[in-house]
Amino acid sequence: MTYCRKQLDSRPHPPDALRATAGDSEDTIEDNQAPPTVALPQDRSTDRPTHTPRGARSGDHPGRPGALPPAPGRPSSILASPATPVVLLLVLAVVSWQVAVTGPLLTVDHTIRDAVTHARHAADSAALNRLAQFCSDLGDGVVAVPVLLCAGVLAAWRLRRTGPAPAPRRWWLPLPTAALTALLIPLLVVPAKAYFARPGPLGLPLVPGQWGWYPSGHTSTACIAYGAGALLVGRTLRATARRVLSVATAVLGLGVGLGLIWCDYHWFLDVLAGWCLSGLVIWASRRALTRLLPSAR
Repeated sequence: MTYCRKQLDSRPHPPDALRATAGDSEDTIEDNQAPPTVALPQDRSTDRPTHTPRGARSGDHPGRPGALPPAPGRPSSILASPATPVVLLLVLAVVSWQVAVTGPLLTVDHTIRDAVTHARHAADSAALNRLAQFCSDLGDGVVAVPVLLCAGVLAAWRLRRTGPAPAPRRWWLPLPTAALTALLIPLLVVPAKAYFARPGPLGLPLVPGQWGWYPSGHTSTACIAYGAGALLVGRTLRATARRVLSVATAVLGLGVGLGLIWCDYHWFLDVLAGWCLSGLVIWASRRALTRLLPSAR
């Protein structure tokens, strides 16, 4: 009996402080009462609870769903979508094939031309004709290319003065970008015009050494020059101003193409090919500038 009592007394016992704490907890927590809430540990880098619910996380981009790091949200524009170049390239390939083989798709050109001719005669508006001519002239390289070069100078100046880091180290980048884009326009358009050698809407045959009408050079020049200029300047603007500039540039490119069709300078498919070609160039330029030049918030 003495040996058993010694064995029982030799069992480890919790310290007195722990027994007191446990006793106090049992006394204070009544039956059917939830235990007290324990403060959650805070993450030192974010000052948030370590298991913040996903819906409460804002990440680095307010307004977008995500965790830390944030998951990508919806594309900020049509050009940000990976499907954009696929669609543009597909449309350009189909239209070019139909122009090369004089396929049935060309009947769309004649249908649209007849409708535009009828609308022009019905409107009989000198002001509307002058507006269409003005929009067409905006696609001339004498007008569009200087605008592109000036946009490159303006973007470089703004990056030099107010651009976010590391932009000041690359403030000069818009200058060669604008110059190379200006050189790229004829390199893309002129060989295509010479290859397809498509007659214009008036039906006059091409003379030796004359380029064809497909794709539309004025449409391509306007959309690429003004679009690239807007991308360069847009890297120095806030998000709202950048969106306004993008919409205005798209409306301008649309106006140039419609003006060419209204004035009977180009077939519709010529203009459509110019839009697709320009869209591919602007899409690639946007991806490159996004990596090389940080934009203002």
